[in-house]
Amino acid sequence: MKRNILIIGSNSFSGSNLTSKLLIEGHRVLGISRQNEVQAPYKPYSLNKNFEFYKLDLNNNMDDIVKLCLAREIDTIFNFSAQSMVGESWIYPDHWYETNIVALSKLINGLVKQKSRLLKFVQFTTPEVYGSTVGSIKENFNFSPTTPYAISRAAGDFHLRAMFESFAFPVIFTRAANVYGEYQSNYRVIPRTFIYGLTNRKLNLHGGGNSERSFIHIDDVSSALLSIMENGELGSTYHISSNTILTIREIVEKCCNIMDIEFDSLCNISDDRVGKDAAYKLDSTLIRNNLNWKDRVSLDEGLSRTYNWVHTNIYELLKQPLDYQHRK
Repeated sequence: MKRNILIIGSNSFSGSNLTSKLLIEGHRVLGISRQNEVQAPYKPYSLNKNFEFYKLDLNNNMDDIVKLCLAREIDTIFNFSAQSMVGESWIYPDHWYETNIVALSKLINGLVKQKSRLLKFVQFTTPEVYGSTVGSIKENFNFSPTTPYAISRAAGDFHLRAMFESFAFPVIFTRAANVYGEYQSNYRVIPRTFIYGLTNRKLNLHGGGNSERSFIHIDDVSSALLSIMENGELGSTYHISSNTILTIREIVEKCCNIMDIEFDSLCNISDDRVGKDAAYKLDSTLIRNNLNWKDRVSLDEGLSRTYNWVHTNIYELLKQPLDYQHRK
């Protein structure tokens, strides 16, 4: 079945990769983001007659977005739009709340009031809502957020849950582990490590890199989202995660081994950021058993592919900021 799909946040790392996969499958895709369409070397898809891009902002163009959904008879929405940086959310928490709670609620309200033809709204949310986990956790709403970012995402999820229960709004929640791969922004830990290693810069490793995470390649995340689009149960939550847990330091050490450089020559140990959770360990049994999904890109393969992409595009990547640039 070919679908009319809207990607909110199509310029994002995850949004642009999913756009690429959807176009390969022949779906009609509309992408919206608040900035101009993503460009090389961060763009994984080519020009395609089935793709249209609109520069629209949830905070400023809500009526236009809802009208677009109605006019183009959108049946599936993937929402990647969010203020997403954790540490920076302490500086302007109101920006995070305005986008991740207020704008989201306005969007959902507009879709419900206008009686859109929407069949599925896939919310790409985060394990940050759980706080630091003890052991492997299953999908649930026992939230314990510790930062403005996590609080804003938890509140958004609670609102969507209420809309599902009260108005049958067709939401499905996805919470992915740490996503990485080719085309990711410079400031994320894996491309940042490779860029700094290749250019003899010193990498600050917050708290010594002792927090534990699962890392999953973006291609596996997109394949999970495609499975959820086709067969996911409305109102359900799906964890998208590998079964391997490593510390951030161990990931950086693996990157150093690929580049054949010493960890100590690359890294400075700096203070940890406020509210950083010690561990996220997601049980992904549900999506594996119910939707027959599994991750296929090994960590070693994914890191090697990412390094090759960084190495090939290093001069273009260096034209872009190496640090996160906040936009309201």
